[in-house]
Amino acid sequence: MKKDYRFYLTLITLIICFGCSNKDNFESQTTIHDSLKTYFSSANDFNLPKKERLAYTKKALSIVSEQENDSIGRVNLFKVANRFYNIGEFNDYSHTVRVILQQSAKVMDTTSMAKAYNYLGDYYDSQSKIDSAFQFYYKAEKLYNEKGDKINLGRTLISKSSLLFRSGDFLASEQSVIKALRAVNDEKSAGNIRFEANNVLSLIHHELGDYETAILYNKKALAITESEVLHEEFQSKATIYNNLGFLYLTIKNYPAGKDYFEKGLAQENLKIQKPALYAMLVDNFAYSKFLLKDDKDVLDLFYKSLKMREDLDLKSGVFVNKVHLAEYFAAKKDSAKAVKYLKEALALARSTKVSRDILAALKELAIVEPENATAYNTEYIHLNEELQKAERKMGDKFTRIEYETDQLKNEYSDLETQNRNLVYLFVFILFVAFLFYIIQAQKTKNKELEYKHQQQISNEEIYNLMISQQSTIEINRVEEKKRVAQELHDGVLGRIFGVRMNLDSLNGFNDDMAVQQRNSYLSELKNIEQDIREISHDLSKEKSELINNFVAIIENLFEEQRKTYRTILTTTIDSAIKWETVANSVKINFYRIVQESLQNINKYAFADAINIKFIKENDHIVLTISDDGVGFDTKAKSKGIGLQNIYSRTKDCNGKIVIESNRKQGTIIIITAPIEKI
Repeated sequence: MKKDYRFYLTLITLIICFGCSNKDNFESQTTIHDSLKTYFSSANDFNLPKKERLAYTKKALSIVSEQENDSIGRVNLFKVANRFYNIGEFNDYSHTVRVILQQSAKVMDTTSMAKAYNYLGDYYDSQSKIDSAFQFYYKAEKLYNEKGDKINLGRTLISKSSLLFRSGDFLASEQSVIKALRAVNDEKSAGNIRFEANNVLSLIHHELGDYETAILYNKKALAITESEVLHEEFQSKATIYNNLGFLYLTIKNYPAGKDYFEKGLAQENLKIQKPALYAMLVDNFAYSKFLLKDDKDVLDLFYKSLKMREDLDLKSGVFVNKVHLAEYFAAKKDSAKAVKYLKEALALARSTKVSRDILAALKELAIVEPENATAYNTEYIHLNEELQKAERKMGDKFTRIEYETDQLKNEYSDLETQNRNLVYLFVFILFVAFLFYIIQAQKTKNKELEYKHQQQISNEEIYNLMISQQSTIEINRVEEKKRVAQELHDGVLGRIFGVRMNLDSLNGFNDDMAVQQRNSYLSELKNIEQDIREISHDLSKEKSELINNFVAIIENLFEEQRKTYRTILTTTIDSAIKWETVANSVKINFYRIVQESLQNINKYAFADAINIKFIKENDHIVLTISDDGVGFDTKAKSKGIGLQNIYSRTKDCNGKIVIESNRKQGTIIIITAPIEKI
């Protein structure tokens, strides 16, 4: 009984300890959760200074960074990213989103990946990097479309349409808006998307000069803000009032424009919730006063808007502000300040690569700086032509993509199933092809090794058969292909290279001499054509002129070298050598070695001088080829096909080869071969 008592006492103690431990852990987790909730709430408190909100956001990030890579952790990271974006800390925003993207990719969380792509699109959009923004919006669109998430698909398409609008592709922008409206057609909670769609459509028609339609779409958007509950922080009414004001400025109804800008500025919490929109309205309000010749507080309002936009790093807004300031100072006859602000605006537009902004700045500069108007107008015309071409190409591309996509939708009713089957089939075919490739590659390698071995034995016999003009006897197909390739490389390509270099040198001349020389090189090309035909029809023989008159043919090679290249060529042929007694195979190999060496020097050595000598020493012929070019590393493992041919032909002659070369010190090739008499 005493033993049982101790057992139960121990068990109760463990339960109590374990319970306390769990309680402590629960309390710790609860404390962290409460702290995180407080940090998120404070970071989004627009009444607090930006510095304090940033501090709360970073505290939240420090907690979230320690959490596991699960759905809750990724949701919290998105909250951190949102806070960074609202504060205007775009670099921290981008870094946080990329962390989310990496974590989502690890666990294949496509929902978070699509959202991260969308966030990155917003980031690059804010930085006026159109190409990168479009790329990420497109990735998000694909994922949302695959998942059937119509609301987020609609939002992404609206973001993409705004981007296309700013890049000048109005047709593609309108198509993207229409796709968004179709996607959310049956969705009741899509008021914000419909609002944005009408907003973008109004901007498109504004740019197209259809101001009545633009005003109509703006009023449709305004009606949505009245009939549907939209997020207050979006400041939808202020956005529409700004757009309507700008439209009325365009049609020169300045009082109406000013009234709408005042209505926009009167919206509650605008400066806190949408500082970028507030800065835009301040700038537009000042501009409307300027157009109405009401100078009161205009300059202060311009500077106020510019300061806000610079603090928020809104490059496109800064550009507009500086253009407005330039117009203001130009009207005040202060051309120096007008030029200063326009040149700053032009530099900013070039840095962001927004072509329409560059055009606007050039147009204004041509007016305020007439002494340089010609240069500005020339650049304006050139850039405008390029922009129009680019817009036409972009429009054609999007139209084609949409058409092809529609065709595919009609053609395949169950694309997902068929794609999966195609992937399985492709993987299987790829696997079989890979196995087949490995087997064939091994067979080819074995054949090449066997051929190299057999070539050393049969090479002399092949040359003798060529010289005696007997019928070609195919050893095997592989040997014939190798030999034909070698003859073409050694015999034909060198001459073609020489003719090409000569023709290149005559490109800038059209006189009679140039015409005569071109005709000469065309004749040479005909000769090369004849040589190729001879090789094709009769592979069993070498050229008889090489066999019967070696000195003449080698001298002809030297003369062609001197005519083609500026490199100084000196040659010596020992008269003591009785070439008629030298085996024809040796003469052929010597000729090819010289030809290959000259070709290599011309291509790679950049030499000023070449020296070639044929000297008789006892019963041997010594061929020396030297140049003062850049040299090469003789110890390198990899050797080109030309150098391999030289080694191979030396071995065919039962000779020895010595190559001495150093970087920037030239090259010397010495080949010693016995005189094998006929």
